[in-house]
Order: sequence, then structure tokens, then C-alpha cells
Amino acid sequence: MVLAAPLLPSSSLSLPTRTTQVLVDFSNRTTATTIRTRISSSNRSLTNPKDDDDDATPGFNPFGFVTDNPSSRAAIQLPQVPAEDGNVGQMLYRIEDKGREFGKYVVAGRERLRWFVRETGSPDTRRGTILFLHGAPTQSFSYRVVMSQMSDSGFHCLAPDWIGFGFSDMPQPGYGFDYTEKEFHEALDDLLEEMKVKTPVFLVVQGFLVGSYGLTWALKNASKISKLAILNTPLTVSSPVPGLLKQLRIPLFGEFTCQNAIIAERFIEAGSPYVLKSEKADVYRLPYLRSGGPGFALLEAARKINFNNVLSEVASGLTSKSWDKPILVAWGMADKHLPQSVAEEFRKGNPGNIKLKLIEGAGHMPQEDWPEKIIEALRQFFY
Repeated sequence: MVLAAPLLPSSSLSLPTRTTQVLVDFSNRTTATTIRTRISSSNRSLTNPKDDDDDATPGFNPFGFVTDNPSSRAAIQLPQVPAEDGNVGQMLYRIEDKGREFGKYVVAGRERLRWFVRETGSPDTRRGTILFLHGAPTQSFSYRVVMSQMSDSGFHCLAPDWIGFGFSDMPQPGYGFDYTEKEFHEALDDLLEEMKVKTPVFLVVQGFLVGSYGLTWALKNASKISKLAILNTPLTVSSPVPGLLKQLRIPLFGEFTCQNAIIAERFIEAGSPYVLKSEKADVYRLPYLRSGGPGFALLEAARKINFNNVLSEVASGLTSKSWDKPILVAWGMADKHLPQSVAEEFRKGNPGNIKLKLIEGAGHMPQEDWPEKIIEALRQFFY
């Protein structure tokens, strides 16, 4: 029996003659304490007469290695109220409905993949559509503040979760989607066609892996883009590959790494001067808590990408004279994954077409760290 009650002095507790669990609340953190009570001699004599001579010695518990361990006990017992810490079920119950601001599901393509897409503003606006593309291992949630404010300025804003990320479908590799660059490009084309997005669009790209695929998609679809804004994305062949993506490419070790439920929030914090607030961390954690799908999708994508080829294509393509679309590089100066020198080297490739805006105090995801400065930079660039 589970009783939700405040902790009382032991002298005031009227304990039943069997194991009782009492939930104790310390500063809004719920912990489980098991109070074992001595079973009466009459009850013991029914099962084992020898117990009458050894009341103080607990009987043998074949599962004692689990239930006598405080951490394990907390993980397998479910209190009646959600806990801030505990097992996966408790955390899911508490955060399941978080992080879907401005979102809806759109089914697109021959494989009928289901995308989660955030949308603000009217498709009929005169200012045009801004397409926001996130990087790995995150999701479109990072753009929620920016796209809300940009729609208030008259823009139509779309921010999808890439297939395999966030709240979008996560098909098993080999069953309709293999997480290659080509398939990511084709799936994005299908989504834009399904949503009847008017082109050209303003494109905003940030992050690793699928973020880089957003830039290679732009190179293949220059006619669909009017201006390009890049936030902290690898832009040169010398751009470092973060440790996480290297680890995912190691056989067997990658399979374990990809199933870390806090993989996204830890990656974000590792590239930022700030620590995520718990309500934000919950959203980045949620997809990885719900199933192993996002982890295996990230694993597959990380192993399929050829970093050198992709970075070479981005660096040469966006700095060549054949690319005539204006480019804004809004760079978080405190990025611990990508140094500022990456942005500066990229700008030197075509200084007449590339504008560099340094965002002081922001890290790898400036749209999350300091959205106000990103909004200001985008407004000036897109107007």
C-alpha cells in the first residue's frame, strides 16, 4: 500500500504490520522511503515457527539485491504523483505534453512519412516564408521564440523536425528511409510540395549533420531561395567534428552512446556558456526517452555522412561566384563546438556576398541562448 503523507515523528506513526511505503516531500523533490515493520509473532508462526525466536532478523528475500538498493527501489516503485527524478515512466508522465508549440503533423512523400512542423504567421503574407532547419541531435523547438517574433513582424515561418529527429517519424533504417543525404533532401522536397510552400523562401540553417544537409539542399535548390542565414554551422573543411558524432561512428560503442536519453541536452550545454533550464531540457530529452528510435536514427545518419565531402561542397559552393544569394552568418561567439575562426575563414571566401554578425554571449545554438539578438539580425537582413 502506498500512502502519500508528510513525515511524522516515529512516535506518532501508527504502523500496520506489513511493509508500508511513505512518500516524503523535501523541497518539491519526492523520494520513496520504505519502512519495514515487524510482523507479529502470531503471523510468523503460521509460516515459520522459528521466526518466534528471531523477531529482529528479517526473513530471506530472494529479490533483496533489487529492493534493498535505494536507487533500484526508487526506480521500480511508482508513487501516486509524478516525480522530478525517478524512472522513465515518471519522467514521461511529467513531460509528455511539452514542447509542441505551434506544431502540427504533415504526412508527405511516397513513403507517407509524418513530419512534425511548427508554423507561425500566414502563408499569404507579402513578406514571404522563412524556413528554419535545425541540426543534430536537436529539434525545431530551438526556433520557437525566433519564429514567433518573426511572424509578428509579418513573416510566414516554418520549422520542421527532420525525419528521425524531434517529434517526426523515425523509420527503421532499410524500411523506407536510410538516413542518407539524398533521402533527407528528397523528403524535404516532398514536405514543401505537400504544404504548397511558395518559393523563393528565406532559409535559416543551424547545426551539424542535418544542418549541413540543409546547406547542401540550398546549393541544389538555389532558385527556391532568396536569402540564406547561417547560424553556427560547419562551413569549412577545417571545421571540427564534435566528439559525439565521432563516438557514434565507432562500432558497438556507438550503439550504446546513441541510447543516452540526455544526449541532446548534454550536447547543447557542451556547446553553450549556459545550462538549460529544466523545462527546456525536458523537451530536448523527450524524444530519446520515448523510444530508441531517435538514437538509432542519429546513429545511422552519423555513420552515413561523409563529413569531408559535405564540408568541401558547402565551403566551395557557397563562396563561389555562381552562388549569388546574399548570406548572413550570425555566429555565437561562445560556441565550444565550432570556433569563431570557422565563420571568419568562410567569410574570406566571398566577402562581398557574405555578412558576418558576431553574437556576443551566445554559444552553438544562438537561437536558444540569445534569441533576441538573432531576431534583430534576421529582421535587418530579411527586410
